[in-house]
Order: sequence, then C-alpha cells, then structure tokens
Amino acid sequence: MKHYLAIMTLSVAMLLSAAPSYANQSLLNQTTQAKAAEQKANKQREGEFAATEAKLKRELKALQAKRTQLNKEIETLSDTFQSNEQTLADKEKQLTLATGSLGEIFGVVRQAAKDVQMEQQRSVVSIGLESDLALVSGIIDAKSIPAKDELYGLWRAYARQIQVSSQATRVTIPYVNQAGEISQKQVLRMGAFALADENGYLAWDAAKQMATSYSVQPEHPLLSSMDISSGTPMIAVDATRGALLEQLANNPTLLQRIEQGGIVGKIIIGLLLIGLLIGLYRALVLISIKSKISKQLKHTDNPTSNNPLGRVILVHQEDKSPTIEALELRLLEAVMDEQENLEKGISTVKLLAAIAPMLGLLGTVTGMIDTFQTITQFGNADPRIMAGGISMALITTVLGLIAAMPLLLVHNMLSSLSEGIRNIIEKQGVGLVAQRAEQAQQRKLAQPDAQGASQEVRA
Repeated sequence: MKHYLAIMTLSVAMLLSAAPSYANQSLLNQTTQAKAAEQKANKQREGEFAATEAKLKRELKALQAKRTQLNKEIETLSDTFQSNEQTLADKEKQLTLATGSLGEIFGVVRQAAKDVQMEQQRSVVSIGLESDLALVSGIIDAKSIPAKDELYGLWRAYARQIQVSSQATRVTIPYVNQAGEISQKQVLRMGAFALADENGYLAWDAAKQMATSYSVQPEHPLLSSMDISSGTPMIAVDATRGALLEQLANNPTLLQRIEQGGIVGKIIIGLLLIGLLIGLYRALVLISIKSKISKQLKHTDNPTSNNPLGRVILVHQEDKSPTIEALELRLLEAVMDEQENLEKGISTVKLLAAIAPMLGLLGTVTGMIDTFQTITQFGNADPRIMAGGISMALITTVLGLIAAMPLLLVHNMLSSLSEGIRNIIEKQGVGLVAQRAEQAQQRKLAQPDAQGASQEVRA
C-alpha cells in the first residue's frame, strides 16, 4: 500500500512538472500566428494608404488648377464689372443731361396728381369718375416719367373735376339706410360740397363708395326735390365737406341740456313752472279786480261787494262812527284787508325767484364735486370723462338764472298791479274821509246859524 501511494505521488509530480512546458509552447504558437497576421494586415493597410495618398494628390493638383482658373475668371469679371460700372455712370450722366428738366416735370406731375387724388377722396366729385381715379393712382405709383397720354389724361381729370364742381346734377349712388340695407338711390349732387336726398344731406364715404344720412339736419337743408333749373334756392352749405354737419349730432337739444342738469335742474324747472302758474293766475285775478274797480268808479253811489272798492264804500256807508278819526280807522282796516287779498301769491313768486339761482349754485357745486371725484379716479387725460360733471355745473347755473329772471318780472308785474289797485282804494278811502269831514264841518256851521235864527224868532 505504501508503494502504491508512492507510485501515485510520483506520477502526479511528473504530470505537474510537464504541464507548464505544454502551456508555454501553445502560447508561443498563438503569439507567432497573431504577429504574422498583424504584419499581413499592416502591409495591406499601407498599400491602401499609399493608394489614397496618390488619389488625394491627384485631386489636390486638379483643385489647384481649378483655383488658378477661377482666379483668372474673377480677375476678368472684376475688370468687366468695373468697366460696366463706369459705363453705367456715363449712361446715367447722359440720361440726366438728356432728360434735363423732365425730372422736375415728373415731380410736379406726381404732386399735382396727389392733389387731384386728395380732392377726389375728400369731396363727392369722384362719383362717376372712376377712370380718372385709376389714371391718377397710376401716375402716383409710376417709377418712370409719365407718357404724353398720361399727362393729357391728368389734364382732362382736372378739367372734369372743375366742371363737376360747378354743376348741380343728379347721380345714382349706393345708399345705406338705418337698417343697414344697401340700395341704389338717385340723389342731388351740389358741386363738390354735398349730396342730398328727399330728407336732407347725405354723408359720403369715399373709401367704401357709399352714402348714409346724417342723424341731424340743419335748419334749411338741401333737398333732392328742390327745383334747381330756375336757380339755386337759399340753403345751408357746409364748406367743410361734412365736418360741421357731423358736429350737429353732438349739439344737444333743449331736452338733452335739461337732462344734463340732473335732479337739481329739474327742480329749478319745476319751481319756474309753479311760479309762472301762480303769476298767471294772480295776474288774471288782479286784472279782473282792476276791471271791476274801473266799473265801480263810474257808479260810486251804487257800490257792490264783488270788488275791493265797492266793499270799502259799503264800509263807509254802513259806518255810524261819531268821529272822523273812527271812520278813518275803519276805512284803513278795510283797505288793509283788501291789500292782504291783493298781495296773495306775490311773496311766493318772489321767494321762488330767490331760490332758483341758489339752487343753480347748488347744482354748480355738486357738479364740480362730481368732476373732482372723476379726476381723482380716472385722472384728467380725457376731458370727456369730466364732461358730465361740468355740464351739470354749468347747466344748473344757467337754469337758475333763466328761472329767476322771468319770476322777477312776474313779481314786478304783480306788485305793480297790486300797488295800483291799492292806491285807487286808498285814494277813494281818503276821499270818503274828506267827504265825511266836509259834511261834519257844514253841519257845525249850520247849527250856530239855526240857533241865532230861533233866538230872533223868540224875541
């Protein structure tokens, strides 16, 4: 057993000593084969590199030859370009010398064409002259000197514009009504100033080639139904070609101005109406009283109670006072009662006349407060934002003054009527007192004479 183990150990040792030699031999063979393959690949790559290098050198020579040729062509073209530039400069000098003043004429013609175009766009003379508009536009947009036909065409456009501006003719144009419907309508064209239909002036839109009606017409508008054959009637013509007619719509009416006054303005108008009604009523009453007094003056012996003078005379007739002073006081009392009746409503009218301008001042202050509040919120960049408060401030002041003036006139008229009637009554009352005093004096004088006569009879 021991021999067997020794033999096995020796065999293993021999195998282990032989294994490295086999491995080294195999590695050496592999390395030799790899080196041979690499040398073969390197030779092949060197051959490819040499072929590529030769090809690139041939291409380089070709490009260098082409570059030389292009440089020669560039030099040739540069010489040609310079020669052409010099030729072009010479030609431009020759053109300038040849045209002479034609360049200035072109500028003048273009400016004249622009003037004609502007006039045609602003006025109604362009209606029916579409060919002239196209001709003028072509002259303005042209880059060269206009031809003879274009110059003659511009001259004819001038002549037709002048001719149309001096005539009143009827033309058919597209018309847009308030509902937005477009229709063809025959209207009257008054020169270059206005268009008119049966309702008044029309606004002409040259860009859209359509007409619309103005919202507000002047007092004497132009009408298409007018007979222009026998002569032009008296009409209002807007020399600004529609600018003033458009501003008519911005002018507020009387009701709109009153509406701008706000609640204060309406109160002032109410006070004015109340004062006028009171004044009218009292004026009718006083005139009626004065008429009755005039009739009573003709019949003082037959007084009636339907007028102040008759009532004062009745007081005199019914008075049984023993003294003149008592009668005078009774008549003064009667006159004061009548005066109180005569002055009814006059103080109210005076009060309303005094309150009206004060309310106008109140509206002014209120409107200015509103204006300042608007300025605080939105600034003062746009005046239209402040227009409401300023309108109220001014309108209420005007309304207050307008209300105060007629009320003062009514108060003065009523005071005059009342004062005249009162003077008549007082004058008649003084006359009655004087009459009673004369009668008393006559009785006093008659009593001594009667006593002396009776004494003589007794003697």
